Amino acid sequence: MNIDKRSGLPGAFVALAVTGTLAATANAETVFTVNDVSVDSSVVNMYLESRIQRPADQATEEERMVVMQELTDIYLLTTQPSAQSVADDERVKAQIELQSRAVLAQAIAGDFFANNPASEEEILAAYEQQMKVAPDQQFKARHILVDTQAAAMDLISQLDEGADFAELAMTHSTGPTGPNGGDLGWFSPDQMVPQFSEAVSALEDGAHTAEPVQTQFGWHVILREDSRANQPPTLDSVRDVIKQRVEQEKFQVYLETLRADYASKN
Repeated sequence: MNIDKRSGLPGAFVALAVTGTLAATANAETVFTVNDVSVDSSVVNMYLESRIQRPADQATEEERMVVMQELTDIYLLTTQPSAQSVADDERVKAQIELQSRAVLAQAIAGDFFANNPASEEEILAAYEQQMKVAPDQQFKARHILVDTQAAAMDLISQLDEGADFAELAMTHSTGPTGPNGGDLGWFSPDQMVPQFSEAVSALEDGAHTAEPVQTQFGWHVILREDSRANQPPTLDSVRDVIKQRVEQEKFQVYLETLRADYASKN
């Protein structure tokens, strides 16, 4: 079982980030009792799923035993006489309040998404809008990234004299593509920062930039190797991504409505 050690505390005491649909409690039954406090099946299953990252009914017997011991330890600690004084600490109360609100907010958001799915018409409209702004071309390019304008100018001079672009990239480029001769493969202009895309778009196939191109990463010398018409993705290939985006936008509208209503009352 994968135990989260990021907190530096034993796995049993790592705070839970509960996501997904809350487990139904209508048929919850007491599984065990610790210091007269009942621990029901909904709590056990929720904790188990958070630890093994899959449905509770898929847990192995070993995983279930580990989780039961962790939960027992949690309840043993929180039912000690000293627990109440700790719970009254302002910082602890604030943490409990925030975690409680976060879980409830997550559940409410999940309920909104479940009851407001993107319709086929909305998905199609969003896809068509995306296609309207999709770039017309794709480019195949290489680049050499260096720290100074002077270094970039020197490389351009070497290229003008017939030097091999890929060899210069392997020798001088500080970017991650340097070992591959600066090869960026095929890309659409919207995948690159604006200054880089504008420079590539202005070149002819087979030409390199006559002047260094500055971005937030440094100074670039760019070779546009080839270009082709952009092949937009089919609706089916991006349906899930678009569906998620439409639903996120719906939720954002809902949240903005709540904010506006709150603001009008205060």
